[in-house]
Amino acid sequence: MTAYSGRGVHGQTVATLGARIVAGEIAEGAVIDLAELGRDLDVSMTVLREALKVLAAKGLVEARQKRGTSVRARVHWNLLDSDVIRWRSEAGDTAAVLRDLAEVRAVVEPAAASMAALRRDEDDLAELDAALADMRTAVGPAAQVAADLRWHRALLRATHNEMLSRMDVFIEPALRLRDALVHEAHDDDPAPSHAVVVDAVRRGAPEEAAAAVSALLDKASSDVAGIIGEKDA
Repeated sequence: MTAYSGRGVHGQTVATLGARIVAGEIAEGAVIDLAELGRDLDVSMTVLREALKVLAAKGLVEARQKRGTSVRARVHWNLLDSDVIRWRSEAGDTAAVLRDLAEVRAVVEPAAASMAALRRDEDDLAELDAALADMRTAVGPAAQVAADLRWHRALLRATHNEMLSRMDVFIEPALRLRDALVHEAHDDDPAPSHAVVVDAVRRGAPEEAAAAVSALLDKASSDVAGIIGEKDA
């Protein structure tokens, strides 16, 4: 699920209430007093109910007849939702989010690169090359993050497996968080390590492609570990 794009009072209510739940300020299992919460946030019941519908779609709350609206247990939260990821990070859970991301990527992306090397077509190679070009010319963290995401989407699509190609839905939110941290702290040029992967994919070398992605991911994990360590020091 993509980030909630609501504007104004409605969007602010979603963000404030979601952040409170994820941070534990409103405990799991707690029944929400809508009247009190409305007064606290200074919003109407209509705005509050609409915000709760958004949070229900993210798995954070549920409404039951005669029992009211309550906060669901964490096991039911959509932890892959970009808003939930952001709220976790704001609550001080960044290290855990990034650790989970690294493990998911280590499982998925080397296998995807191997498959891409066997199935890619000229359109796939052109998109990978275009993403590399973006990396080389990107200026500033936002542009660098966008180029990185474009490249990873292109690699997944090059597998020609529809389910794998949609893994960006799960990887993108946390990848965006990780990239923002790394690109703000380091000036390393990411293009050469990504170009090694593209070269292996172009040559139809699945084992080399998988190994190149694994090396890229090891470097990413090392960068993140260094940044988290610096912030904790």
